[in-house]
Amino acid sequence: MAINLTKGQKIDLRKTSGETLTNFCVGVNWGAIEKKGGLFGLSKTVQDIDLDLSCVLIDEQNNVCDHLYSPLYRVEVLQQFGLPKGKLITVDSALKHTGDDLAGDTGGDDGLDNEIITVDLSKLNANVSQIFFFLNNAGREDFSQIPYAKIRMYEGTPTRVNSVFADYNVSAENQYAGKSSIIMGKLYKRNGEWKFSAIGDPTEDSFLGQTIHRIVRSYL
Repeated sequence: MAINLTKGQKIDLRKTSGETLTNFCVGVNWGAIEKKGGLFGLSKTVQDIDLDLSCVLIDEQNNVCDHLYSPLYRVEVLQQFGLPKGKLITVDSALKHTGDDLAGDTGGDDGLDNEIITVDLSKLNANVSQIFFFLNNAGREDFSQIPYAKIRMYEGTPTRVNSVFADYNVSAENQYAGKSSIIMGKLYKRNGEWKFSAIGDPTEDSFLGQTIHRIVRSYL
């Protein structure tokens, strides 16, 4: 049975069998915005939502040593934040991103993740001590308007879920008004073992570069 995480909760990456979880997927599923209109509200329009799942890898000296975020981000804007071009595979090939989903679920929750990062801790550079996962909205909507956004960790592949280890839901709530990014959680190494912490902090960052700077400034 999956662990339903709450904000601030920390868990060991151990299955009920006691076996350590080293190879898994971190996926995010979100919904497009449905708006009712017409006579008696019988018609509806669907507004695509382009969220971007990203992560930064932090070394033992608290420096950003690698990253995964969309290659579609404009290089000239990234350079203003001292950031390199986006990519979908880490240098050590331990983390891989499935790529951009520009719309979200437009026909209701299909139960599948829109963007996924696969993780193989056995391949990870030994100097990496933390991995932060976060969401940025490429549009103008805030998270109080988005019907749902869910992060989960599971065994399987981007196209097949074998067993869900843990999940964390971010529902559409008033507290997310004006917030356009969420620092969702982090993997961190403690005494040689990897753990996961559900952060769930919404921010008003309008661009990924601001979120990365926030993580470096306030979460390390």
